[in-house]
Amino acid sequence: MKSMTGYGRANLEVEERSYQVEIKSVNHKYCDINIKMPKELLFLENEIKKEITQYVTRGKIDVYITFQEQGDSNTIIQFNPTAIEQYLQEMQKLSQYSQIDTKINVAELLKLPNVMQTQNEQLQEKVKEELLSCVNTATMRLVEMRSKEGEELQKDLEKRILQLEEKQKEFYELTTGLIEDFVVKLRERVKEILQEQPIDETRIATEAVIYADKSSIEEELTRLKSHIEQAKQMLKEEKPVGKKMDFLIQEMNRETNTIGSKSMKLEITDLVITIKTMLEDIREQIQNIE
Repeated sequence: MKSMTGYGRANLEVEERSYQVEIKSVNHKYCDINIKMPKELLFLENEIKKEITQYVTRGKIDVYITFQEQGDSNTIIQFNPTAIEQYLQEMQKLSQYSQIDTKINVAELLKLPNVMQTQNEQLQEKVKEELLSCVNTATMRLVEMRSKEGEELQKDLEKRILQLEEKQKEFYELTTGLIEDFVVKLRERVKEILQEQPIDETRIATEAVIYADKSSIEEELTRLKSHIEQAKQMLKEEKPVGKKMDFLIQEMNRETNTIGSKSMKLEITDLVITIKTMLEDIREQIQNIE
């Protein structure tokens, strides 16, 4: 189990190039990666995301990259034919539209953006390899921190789930003899009203059946018990379970609400409130799980 909160940092210096990568992560419903880095490295954005998502599946991830390069050896300058072709085409269209004979001056053309390119021979591949190595190191440190926090979260959740299981068992004790108590009270009430007249036992039995059907929480207790067992098993899984556990807690809360709506006993209502509070605390912790 891993937390979604963590931090990782790595530095790398190779020849005349230096890299620094910082990765921060916090809770998020999905995997949302935002990268801030120099423009000359933007061509590696997708590669960086692929590297991180190999190890991180959920969370809001902020990546900060700094890059410095000294020296200009192996640097060559060349024109950008694609950009020049587009400029010339648009200039010709403008000339035809305005009927003005425009002579294109090379010196003026060179002033336009992206006409000239600076390239470093074999440098892009080196930068890619070096930067991804630095990103990998920072990601591993992020994952290590998330794993340590995840261990603590797992211990806390195991404790809370066991406490929830013990509370859930109290429902069975509170529902024992519930129908019998109802029949006794109903008989006493009918006798009080009818006084000396005979009591219709058939009607008493019918009312008892109706009450038992309306107040029965057996199905809800069975499902609630099953959900708790599933939660205990999920805590042992190696893969991310945050979303599944969040959904499971919602189902537990749904069953508990149904039990509360059927309850005609104060002790059961009090227990429902207690369990709902426990479920809310568990859900808050689960929001931190990957």
